[in-house]
Amino acid sequence: MDWLFSFPHMDDASLRDLKKAIDEGFRGFTRAYGDGLEAIFEPLQHFLIWSERFMTKPWPIILLIAAVAWFASRNWKIVAGTVVTLLLIGYFDMWDDTMKTVSMIFVCTVLSIVVGIPIGIAMSRSDRVQNAINPVLDVMQTMPSFVYLIPVVMLLGIGKVPGLIAVVIYAIPPMIRLTNLGIRLVDKDVLEAADAFGSSNWQKLKNVQMPLALPTIMAGINQTIMMALAMVVIASMIGVQGLGQPVLKAISNQYFTLGIFNGLAIVGIAIIFDRVSQAFGARLQKHREVVHG
Repeated sequence: MDWLFSFPHMDDASLRDLKKAIDEGFRGFTRAYGDGLEAIFEPLQHFLIWSERFMTKPWPIILLIAAVAWFASRNWKIVAGTVVTLLLIGYFDMWDDTMKTVSMIFVCTVLSIVVGIPIGIAMSRSDRVQNAINPVLDVMQTMPSFVYLIPVVMLLGIGKVPGLIAVVIYAIPPMIRLTNLGIRLVDKDVLEAADAFGSSNWQKLKNVQMPLALPTIMAGINQTIMMALAMVVIASMIGVQGLGQPVLKAISNQYFTLGIFNGLAIVGIAIIFDRVSQAFGARLQKHREVVHG
């Protein structure tokens, strides 16, 4: 009757050999191609370093972020809230760490847009591509975030670029999914009208599908930013500088105030990104209703 209470499984020796073979294979891949991968990602590291140096200049950055908030939202309340939040962050001596985090989020978002939108477009064009990529996105979204750090660190070591890649892998699925969804939701009557006027596939994509899908794509960018911020503290475990490192230090040493202050700074940045991107998406939606409604 033991079979009722125990599930059949691979014997311990075979399971151990399988795990050992996979680990040795990955280590061999790392030794063979690790240096080449580091060289490929070196421009990304330079871009991230330049972004950090630029973002740590307080007053020009406050004015720039306020201008972006106004352009996106056309709402003085959001602009005022943004400026007050940034001034409080600077007043409590968290400016440098906050801007390092913002620069990381900025680079991650740009990279997610550059990679995610073409993949989303390809998924919207083909059901086969969608069926092939969806399981990969499912794994990326459900895999525990700590697990991403293991292969990235083995390949590239500890530092900014490995953390950046781990954050992008964690945060890019909403960008891909919502780009695909937004293009697929474009009204077929509009596409038929574009065909009737002799539009090519590229013209339909550029002039019809992408503009109409833009509010949905903006929602994907919003979600990507929020997920990237959620990954910041975890990425600090492999050397990513910013607000995550003081939070990690507070956890290790039980510094309550340090953790709360830096956690609130992350919340403040998340609220700024969320309100500005949502307001921009709402403006795009109103514009679409006026033009196409």
